[in-house]
Amino acid sequence: MPPAATPALFAWRSPRTWPVVALQLWNRSLQFRTILITTALTAITITVACLWMALAIQNDLFDNRRDEVLADASRAVTEAQQTLDSAEVAGSRAQMQVLWSSVLADVRRLASTDQIAGFRIDDAPAALAPPDFGYGGLAAEAVTPGLRERVQTQPKSQWWQSIGMTQADGQEVAGIIVGQQLRVPAVGPYEVYLAYDLADETETLLFVQRTLWASGIAMVLIVVAILWLVTRSLVSPIVEASGTSARLASGDLKVRIPVHGEDELATLARSFNGMADSIESQIHELAELSLVQQRFVSDVSHELRTPLTTIRLAAEIINDRRGEFDPATARASELLYTQVARFEELLTDLLEISRYDAGSVQLELEATSLAHLAEEELESMRHVAEQHGTELRFVAPGGYSPVDMDPRRVRRILRNLLGNAIEHGEGRPIVVTVDSNPVAVAVGVRDYGLGMSPDDAERVFDRFWRADPSRKRTLGGTGLGLSIALGDARLHGGTLAVWSQLGGGTNFVLTLPRAEHGAALPELESPVPLEPSDESLHAALGLTQPILTLDVAETEGLADVGEVRELRDIDGVGARHPEKGDAR
Repeated sequence: MPPAATPALFAWRSPRTWPVVALQLWNRSLQFRTILITTALTAITITVACLWMALAIQNDLFDNRRDEVLADASRAVTEAQQTLDSAEVAGSRAQMQVLWSSVLADVRRLASTDQIAGFRIDDAPAALAPPDFGYGGLAAEAVTPGLRERVQTQPKSQWWQSIGMTQADGQEVAGIIVGQQLRVPAVGPYEVYLAYDLADETETLLFVQRTLWASGIAMVLIVVAILWLVTRSLVSPIVEASGTSARLASGDLKVRIPVHGEDELATLARSFNGMADSIESQIHELAELSLVQQRFVSDVSHELRTPLTTIRLAAEIINDRRGEFDPATARASELLYTQVARFEELLTDLLEISRYDAGSVQLELEATSLAHLAEEELESMRHVAEQHGTELRFVAPGGYSPVDMDPRRVRRILRNLLGNAIEHGEGRPIVVTVDSNPVAVAVGVRDYGLGMSPDDAERVFDRFWRADPSRKRTLGGTGLGLSIALGDARLHGGTLAVWSQLGGGTNFVLTLPRAEHGAALPELESPVPLEPSDESLHAALGLTQPILTLDVAETEGLADVGEVRELRDIDGVGARHPEKGDAR
């Protein structure tokens, strides 16, 4: 676990890698996804709640302040109106000025604000009319025309409006201006305006908002911390179970999950441990059964070799003297000799298979030229090919430099491939191609016989499997040759692959690495293509056209399968319809 976490930790140091690292964590970490989703949802919820609370508090503060302002203004104007109504000026301008000064002082005192302004509504000249006034910097420009129109036209109503006010330090704050009429006896109505700032409420609102956002952030962090602890307590057993299952899958059958407590995770751990115990028990039973089977095959093969040797010697003696017997007895002696030889070959292959199953096969490496080795094997099989009317052709653009391999096992692979190609090549030419590249050498054995279906090609390396059991073997064989050949190829760290097509023949390609024999390398690129593609080479060699099978005949529109059976290719080899394909 730490080696995997360290690169991600260092990757966070570069901002350019953050999206990639975050995406990797999202895909790989259940804990990261859970914390991220929960944090996002919690943050959204708390943000919405804080916004709603801030707005609610703001509206409540404003409404309370507005009601308070309206009440103060109404009380101040009402008291002033009562004072004016009860006073008697008797036409004296001096008494009017004294009265007016007293009224304004009462208004300023009762209204709890210094910003007051008043303007006479009637423009007609009046000797006793007090002049317009303004205190605290409140001027006529601060009052909007709409508010003045409402105050002038509706004398019995109180009107208010939100405004922006500039304080002494130049800071802009919110405020409320209230307007209503004040009627002066013998003079006429005045429009009076009182302005109130909301600086205290603004400070209170800012404090509340800061408190809300700080509390919200703290709540998110607390939720994340709690969630991290909870998910860690839940995810850690899951990670431990995942690591344990991976070790179990890799072959460590003794590993178990520690059980703590009696909760659901403990129940899961006990169930997993019970499953691991069962798997371990079954695997041990199967391993013991396989070992018994391997020992049985090996012991039986060894035990049969002694009497088989005696039988083979007797069969050789009888077969050497078959000329002295009557025809039926001579034929029986010949069959006895042939089948005893085949039986001995089967025992040899069974012993080889048992060695592979037991893992006791060792390579005897020598620096060998694959091209020379393939050419030698081709020459050794040429007599058998001539008996079947088959021409062997050798193409080797590369593969001459020595490569470490076990020559005996590679020869066995080539003999098996050549024997199969001769037996199932329908008398057509067989091309053996050897080539190399910087990492591997390869040999391909290509025949142009009946070929196999894709399903048959997938099973061609199975033990004792034949595509068409009804077809007899002309070169013997035990049904284990390709299986042993595949084991020899893998023992070299190479591959043995097959391509086949009904009517188009079959191509086996053996690829061996130039170094590091051991486990098979699926990524090993073969210098010899598995699927034939260079038709120009085939044309240059004078190879035949594909065999017409029943499927091909139907495609070409031939009326009867009998017509297919009568076709002859340019080499004079009759084309036959394969029921199942090659029997390899």
